Amino acid sequence: MTASTFAVHTEDGIARFMRIRRQTLALCAGLGAEDLMVQSMPDASPGKWHLAHTTWFFEQFVLGYDPAYRSPHPAWHYLFNSYYESVGPMHARPQRGLLSRPALEEVRDYRSRIDEAVGELIARGLDAALADRIELGLQHEQQHQELLLTDLKHAFWSNPLRPVYRDTTAPASGSKSSPLHFLPGREGPVEIGHRDGSGFAYDNETPRHRTWLTAHLLANRLVTNSEYLAFVREGGYREASLWLSDGWATVQREGWQRPLYWQEDLSSEFTLAGIRELDPQAPVCHISYFEADAFARWAGARLPTEAEWEDAAADLPVKGNFQEAHHFHPIAPAHGEGLQQMYGDVWEWTASPYVNYPGFKPLPGALGEYNGKFMNGQWVLRGGSCATPHDHIRTSYRNFFPPHARWQFAGIRLGKDR
Repeated sequence: MTASTFAVHTEDGIARFMRIRRQTLALCAGLGAEDLMVQSMPDASPGKWHLAHTTWFFEQFVLGYDPAYRSPHPAWHYLFNSYYESVGPMHARPQRGLLSRPALEEVRDYRSRIDEAVGELIARGLDAALADRIELGLQHEQQHQELLLTDLKHAFWSNPLRPVYRDTTAPASGSKSSPLHFLPGREGPVEIGHRDGSGFAYDNETPRHRTWLTAHLLANRLVTNSEYLAFVREGGYREASLWLSDGWATVQREGWQRPLYWQEDLSSEFTLAGIRELDPQAPVCHISYFEADAFARWAGARLPTEAEWEDAAADLPVKGNFQEAHHFHPIAPAHGEGLQQMYGDVWEWTASPYVNYPGFKPLPGALGEYNGKFMNGQWVLRGGSCATPHDHIRTSYRNFFPPHARWQFAGIRLGKDR
C-alpha cells in the first residue's frame, strides 16, 4: 500500500467512506435474507458474509488499531475473518453458507455501528498510518462489491428457476464490432508497476521496475461471443492438442463444453438479468485461463503478458463499462480506432503468472497477508470488468485467480509475437 488517497479528517473523507459503504448495501437492495445466505460453491461466499466480513475488516484493522478498543461482538471475529492467520482462527470457507446466525438484520446493525465508530474516528482526525488503513479498507470493500455480484450470479444460476437480479443488462447491439486486427506494441525497456506519489496501490503493484518487451502485437479489441462460438463449434473442447495438460484434465473432469452460463442451445446465456439472447458482438466472458489459452492457440495467437498490457494501457484514459453503468454484463464496443475496451467489460487474462515484482515487500504485520501469500499457482488479469467500481481500477492493478476459475467476468484479448 502506497501513499493514501484518503482525505484525512475532513468532511470529504467521511462522505467518501459512507458512499462506498452504502454502495455495498445498495447492491443488496431487493434481495431477501434467503438470497444473501446462499453459498453455491466453495469458491463463492454468501452475500451476508460479504456484508459482515467487510465490516469486520474495518473493526479489526481500523478500530482495533487502538489497543483499548473492545468489539461489540467478539465471537464474530471467528466467523468473519477470511484468511488472516496472524490475527486468529476462522470459520471454514466452504461452510460460510451454514451461518444462519447472526441474522441479516443483526449484520446490518453491525455495519451501522461500525460505520458510526469509524466516522467519529475520521472526524476526530487521523494520522497517516490510520488513514492508509481506512483507504485499504475501502479498496477491500470495493473488491467485495464485485465478488458479491459474481457470487450472487453463480447462486442464481444454480437455482433451476434462474432468478433475475436486476433487469438492467444492455440489449443486444445489433451492430458489428470493429474488425479484429493487431496493433504493434512498444519494444525494448519499459517501466511497469505503481508510480510513487500517484495515489493508492496494493503492495503487489510495487515496486515500479524496468522490464524488457520483445516485438509483439496486441488485438485492438476483446474476443467476441461469435468468435468464441466458432471455437466451440469447431470442436475446441474436444481437441486435446489445444490445451495445457491441467486444462485438458479439467475439461475432462468437469465436462466443459462451452463457457460458464452459456445455455446448451449456444444462442443464449444466463446473466444477472436472467437468460438473455447471446449478443454475438459482445465480449465473451466467464472464461477460465485454461479456456483463454486454448482459444488463443486455436486462433494462431497467444495471450498478452501483463507487461505488454500495462505498457499499452498506460496512456489510455481509465473509462469503460464499469459497475456504475448498471449493465452488470459486458457490451459490444462502439466503432473506434486504436485499442478498445482496455478497461471495464471483462477482466483480461494475461500469460503472466502471479508472482512478486523484483524487490517486492509485503505490508508489515497481518496486512502483509493481503496479497503476497497468494503468489503461487495463479494468473494475472488486468483492466477491470462490468462489475468493478470505476474508481477502484487503475493501470497497474493486478487481479489474480487460479487457472480454472470461471465465475468472474473474465475474457480474452489476443496477442502475438512480431
